[in-house]
Amino acid sequence: MIVVWRVVDSCNLACGFCAFDKRLGFPRSQAAPADILRFAAVLAEHQAGTGDRVLLSWLGGEPLRWQPLQALTHAVRGLGLEVSATTNGTTLGSPQLRRHLCETYKELTISVDGFSAFHDPSRGWAGGFEKLRLWVPALAAEARALGSRLKLRANVVLMHQNVGEFAALCRELAGWGISEITYNQLGGRDRPEFYPEHRLTRADVDALARALPEIRRGLSARGVVLVGGEQYLTRIRASARDEQIPVADCDPGQSFLFIDEKGLISPCSFTTQDYGADVGSVRSAADLAALPDRFRRMRQAARSRQCDDCLSTQVCGKFNAARREAPALAAAE
Repeated sequence: MIVVWRVVDSCNLACGFCAFDKRLGFPRSQAAPADILRFAAVLAEHQAGTGDRVLLSWLGGEPLRWQPLQALTHAVRGLGLEVSATTNGTTLGSPQLRRHLCETYKELTISVDGFSAFHDPSRGWAGGFEKLRLWVPALAAEARALGSRLKLRANVVLMHQNVGEFAALCRELAGWGISEITYNQLGGRDRPEFYPEHRLTRADVDALARALPEIRRGLSARGVVLVGGEQYLTRIRASARDEQIPVADCDPGQSFLFIDEKGLISPCSFTTQDYGADVGSVRSAADLAALPDRFRRMRQAARSRQCDDCLSTQVCGKFNAARREAPALAAAE
């Protein structure tokens, strides 16, 4: 089971495509540490009773800048749960933090969208790419020296302006000690004013599909995995064509849960408004096991319009192994 918890919606960067851009003027929220500790105990009970390993993944905003996180992470690890996070990387210059990551985390996903000329202005972080170029290899080296199991992943947000350098960026990241690379298409729901000029075009997606097999082979030769296969390309291609992909039943709550900073638990981040339930109502492993039926009843009562065009990456195959690129290539042609 993977549980993604957006613990804070504040951030120190100014990404034009992100709902949590620091320039946006809205009241910021953070998770209640007591909720995290209580729900983590429920997850531990579930894990002990079923043998189903649980990964609790911190999301933001920028989670690694949230002051309570280190203590909470140690507490969660003490319950036997695995921990991961997604970060913009601005805190990775701290040796103390890097050691904490090596000692307690199973995975860390670092957002890198391009080389300096693209990444820095896109994120509002002068010199950001060059800092990551120093800090991420330092983290990888420290993890090796400590015998840490920490897995480093890079995630790239693909846009019309950077998709052409994706292959070169992947080669660069492979030299940083990254073991896995994932990618997202730019979405338009967070910042609709940003989307039209920067979205992937049909031609962009066709070129990406043609390039992916060679990118994947080159990375594999260096021990790096590029994740996401035909199903994921189908989702990206549909978005470029303004086509919808409805999902009738994603087994909501069965193996993936999303919790926002206000303590609402839902099948994914897109359906929180429609299917969100108070995390405080899940007080035992039995309550957790009942969540899939609870979400299905909500769907039967009032189906979320988000499901008419599902953008949830865990449903669309973002993390699936890519075993068949040839059919996707043929489709592109």
